This record gives sequence, C-alpha cells and structure tokens, in this order.
Amino acid sequence: MTVLTRLHAAPAQLQTIDSVGDYRRIYEALFADEEGHAVASSFLDEQLRRAADLPEELPGDPASWHGWVAAHCADVARQYADYLQQRKAGGPRQFFSGKAHALYFLQAVAPTKQVDGAWLYGLMQHWRDPRFSGLLSTYLEELGEGNPAQNHVVIYRKLLAEYDLEHASPITDERYLQGALQLALGACGDEYLPEVIGYNLGYEQLPLHLLISSYELSELGIDPYYFTLHVTIDNASTGHAQKAVQAVLDLLPMAADREDFLRRVSLGYRLNDLGQGSRALIEGFDLQAELLAMLERKCPFAQHMHSDYCRFEGKTVNQWLAEPAHLPGFLQALQNKGWIKRHEDPQASRFWQLIDGDGAAMFGVFSAYEKQLVHDWIAGDWKPASKTTPLRRPAIGQPLIEVPEQDADVQQLNATLQGLDGYAQIAALIPWLAPARHAHPAGLLATRKFIELNSSLR
Repeated sequence: MTVLTRLHAAPAQLQTIDSVGDYRRIYEALFADEEGHAVASSFLDEQLRRAADLPEELPGDPASWHGWVAAHCADVARQYADYLQQRKAGGPRQFFSGKAHALYFLQAVAPTKQVDGAWLYGLMQHWRDPRFSGLLSTYLEELGEGNPAQNHVVIYRKLLAEYDLEHASPITDERYLQGALQLALGACGDEYLPEVIGYNLGYEQLPLHLLISSYELSELGIDPYYFTLHVTIDNASTGHAQKAVQAVLDLLPMAADREDFLRRVSLGYRLNDLGQGSRALIEGFDLQAELLAMLERKCPFAQHMHSDYCRFEGKTVNQWLAEPAHLPGFLQALQNKGWIKRHEDPQASRFWQLIDGDGAAMFGVFSAYEKQLVHDWIAGDWKPASKTTPLRRPAIGQPLIEVPEQDADVQQLNATLQGLDGYAQIAALIPWLAPARHAHPAGLLATRKFIELNSSLR
C-alpha cells in the first residue's frame, strides 16, 4: 500500500493514515480539520493515479459537452419511462426488495450524502470572479442558501434520524471513499482546480438510479425528498449539470496548457467512478446476512439477560446467544417451535409480538432499522393485502427561518462580524460555510449573510 507522503505539516493524528484502505480516518480527519491540505493533496494524488486507469468517457471537444449532457439526460429520461411502464404493467421493484433494503441503502451512502457539495467549498474565495459564479451558485444551493428546509445535509440527517440510522450498523471503510474525495477536493480547490471542476461535471449528471430510488422509496413509505430535490436541480437545461459544463468552458485556459488542463478535468471526472456506486451497494444487500450480523452485535449485551425458564431444543436463550455461530440454529429453533412463522404476516409470529408495540416484553431493544430487518425477514414472500400508499410530501410554503440567538456559535459569528466592512465580513463568513459547519445554525446564518453581501458587493 502507498503511504501518504507530505505528512510533515499534518496534525499528529494523521501521521499514520494510509491512502488506500483507510478512507474513514481520512474522511473524519478532513471533516474535522479544515487545515488538512497536506493530507488532502497526497490522498488526491493517489486516487488520481487510480482514476487514470479507468476508461475515458468525456468527448474530446469541450464545445460538444452541452449537447452531450443534454443527450445523456434524454437517454436517462427514456430509460426511466421504460421503468415506469414496466412498473405500471405489474413489474416488481428493481432496486429495493423491501423497506429494510431501502434503509440499508440510505445508511450505506450516508458518508457521501453528509458532505454533499464539499468538493466546491475551496472555490468560495473566488466569489468576485464571474467565471466561478455557476460553481458558487451550485455550492450555495447544496447548502439550501441558508434555509434548513433546503440544506441537503440537514435533509439527509433528518432522514437518518427518523429511522435510527445514524449508528444502525458499522459502515465499511470503502463507503467513505467518495466522501473523503469530496472533502479533499474542497480542501485543495486552487491546486486541483481542473480536477474539482471535472469531478463536479461528473457528479452533477442526472443518473437513472436517482430517479428509480426516488420512486421506490416513496412506494415504501420513505420520504424521497432528498433524492427528488437532486432530480430537479441537476437538470441539463438550467440546473447544476448545465452550470457544470459552462464552468469548464469559462475556466478553460487559452494558452498552451489548455491540453493539460483538459487532461486533468478528465481525471477529476473519473474520480466519480472510484469505489462502490449506488447500484453496487443496492445489489450487495443480503437480508439474512444483515439480520445475522445485527443479532451478532447484540449478543454481548443479551446473552446474560434471559432466564433459563424457556428452552428451545434443549438450550436456553442465553446458551443460544453465547456464540455467534449458534444464531442461524437459534432462528431455526424459533421457527420449529412456531415462534417465528416465515412467509406470513409478522403479526402472527410470537417473536415479533415480543419486540413490537408499547407493551412488548422487549420494547426498545431493537431500533427502527433493526425491527425492520426482523419484520422483512419474517415476512419473506408474504405480501399485505393492501399496497402501501406512496408517500407524498404536503404542499407547504417555505418555513420561517428561526435564528437561535442563544446558540454559542451564532453569538460568536455575530461578534466576529461587528465593525467589519463588507469585504472583511465575506472573508469571515466563508469558514462558516465549510462542510463541517454549514448545516448548523451559525453556518445557515452565515450562508444567508454571505448571499446578501455577495449580491450587494459585486
């Protein structure tokens, strides 16, 4: 493995980080440390070498990219129309086998979704340069322009919290790769400008999986707003996809280094293809394996908590839970005794009755996601007589933005801005728009103030 170089200027906790296979530590370090330029640069160099081995997808002539993006969007629309036709004809869901599968996916992509837009943060200092206006507009829209109801990270965190997904199960290291890339690009905006705008060009293209995910999440009763929001803003006509192409054209140098600039844009574009994509994550879900892994995590806490009164095939519950290898046998023993009735309504299973409901003997033992795993595994092939009504968000006006005046960060921000002219205020506000800050009250306030000042000073 390639050890990170240029770590002499990095914080002590980053000295042992490896650039391949240590993505979570890089992610967390960059998220917490806004001065981690040396770490980010070395990490990007390694990932760009990997990206160089991937196929080239960008057309050679940048002048054709607007048409290329529009053609891609039209092709996605055709594929989605085919999908809808299959579903209306009675075809099954193509992504999510059940609600537990969908929740598994939401948690698996959380490291990336919780730094949404981070790759553009390093360009905020160019707010006076009109060539960057499309990129900065994209970043500010990712931040909801300071409105918590539109801030992408706020929306996703609320979605995770609704289903107890923040710490539902361990997230494998590979799933932190794309988030770490976004944070690293955000930390090195000037040094890696071609790579940043190339990555942005790739990320802002409308993918088919986004449309299908939105449809099937709604069908399963899960709020799809985070995903539908991206469907609308990433359009090829006036949205982020169009702005991404225009940014490349606006920043493309006229001098002899034009060819090298485009080569680096292409490498940045290919960074999007590193790691596991959404489809791979969806296809990698195994309901029984996930259920067993969840039960195994509970064994250390549960193996001494049961009485010896109840036995299954000669073993007490504590004995069954003593070894993870016994768990498949324990589930089978519960079925043999009739406590679990597979492929039937879970309400008919005594085991489900023990964990679900206010008066259940094991109320609170399982989180919402864990209960959904148990429910879907018991249900198996069983389908309820009535279909779940697709979730529809109520049509409401923009909520009022309330500023918590007693928030310590808000007070610090307001104190910092006192006595500064507009340009100095902009400089003081930009750090509050960083990936780790913008979704908090002071960051949301700073975003609104930045937009107001930017409009008046340009």
